[in-house]
Amino acid sequence: MSQPLDSLTKSLLLAAGKAGADAADAKAVRATSVSVDVRGGMLEQAERAEGTDIGLRVFVGKRSATVSASDASERTMEEMAVRAVAMAREAPEDPYAGLAEPEQLAQHWDAEALQLVDPAEEPSPETLQEDAAATEAAALAVKGVSQVQSASAGYSRQQIFLATTNGFEGGFGRTNRGLSCVAIAGSGSGMERDYDGDNRIFQSDLRDAADIGQTAAQRALARLEARKPPTGTYPVLFDERVASSLIGHLLGAVNGNAIARGASYLRHALGEAILPDHLSLIEDPHRPRVGGSRPFDGEGLPTQRRMIVENGVLMGWTLDLATARKLGMAPTGNAARGTSSGPSPTTWNIALTQGAVSRDDLIREMGTGLLVTSMIGSTINPNTGDYSRGASGLWVENGEITHAINECTIAGNLRDMLRAMIPANDGRPHLSRVVPSLLVPGMTLAGA
Repeated sequence: MSQPLDSLTKSLLLAAGKAGADAADAKAVRATSVSVDVRGGMLEQAERAEGTDIGLRVFVGKRSATVSASDASERTMEEMAVRAVAMAREAPEDPYAGLAEPEQLAQHWDAEALQLVDPAEEPSPETLQEDAAATEAAALAVKGVSQVQSASAGYSRQQIFLATTNGFEGGFGRTNRGLSCVAIAGSGSGMERDYDGDNRIFQSDLRDAADIGQTAAQRALARLEARKPPTGTYPVLFDERVASSLIGHLLGAVNGNAIARGASYLRHALGEAILPDHLSLIEDPHRPRVGGSRPFDGEGLPTQRRMIVENGVLMGWTLDLATARKLGMAPTGNAARGTSSGPSPTTWNIALTQGAVSRDDLIREMGTGLLVTSMIGSTINPNTGDYSRGASGLWVENGEITHAINECTIAGNLRDMLRAMIPANDGRPHLSRVVPSLLVPGMTLAGA
């Protein structure tokens, strides 16, 4: 029988103390994953993986080091502790390093209320194969689809436990069920592909396999006979599938690491308007059945709902303990860490205020411009916010979609783009980033 995760972390902390560490924290993760790929109606690949990863971070004064292993034997843990302490003694001093104060730690939480674990049984490989095959069949049934590049189904389950020498102990579980399809339309040099998929914590919430296959097929067909757009300044509508990348750039710019380094175009924007006045950006790590939810962060601090942007105004940074200390501020409970690395600030569940109109309404209102459905590469200047990305999608003429677009570049400045954007109302509420389609009234397009 596997050793309980709380026992593993306690053993790591005990070994760290014996090795000479002044303080330490330990994380253990036990994971099971199953994935199935189908091609041509036949099983192409099936994988199952199970394992336990353990990580130990030690402090010797203001010096620290992190080590990890996948072997949870007592000998390995003792060797990890000795190695970590030796590494820490050779590391440079960091005046901001250290565990939380006891009063900062999470005290009470209800992991069950977050509904992060599906009580249903793990699906059998046969069930996963059937779902993947149904997705592929639905895509191939759409006229004009020549093949399906991949149809995949998967399931995973994780248990996570964190313990620290300053008194924190806590754990929670997480499940995930996924289904995806990549369809190819056309032939020869005119082939185009696109995808659809869904990931849910609860299997019962997963979208229908046929719907996923059909949507992937329809998206691939819409990309056929693509052309380059004219060069000029046009409105650009970021489809809901890619709109979260814009908000991702904003989140990167308010991350404590970027602010502490002075490498952010928003480093002097605290308290200033960075979004339209009626829009807010809210982080809520306590939304039930959402992948980014968690009761505490990677340093044992309580997670909390907070306003990153309120009515257009930037309210604060995303901070772990170290970046908060560097900036002379309070941590926000946003430390993320794996077993092989120390904490760094990140965001959990994000939601942007939804608009009052649909994506179709924005298409009609934009007149002539580009609906972006996929992007490749990026050139983002973090200090100035200058933005340039390769894009493809659909051309809109007089409020109607006319043809597919590829091989173009869209460019602008993120601060101007975010301040002027207009949201639709199509953000999917089950995602950890709920961001609707976003219309940016004027961007530079480089095409033909």
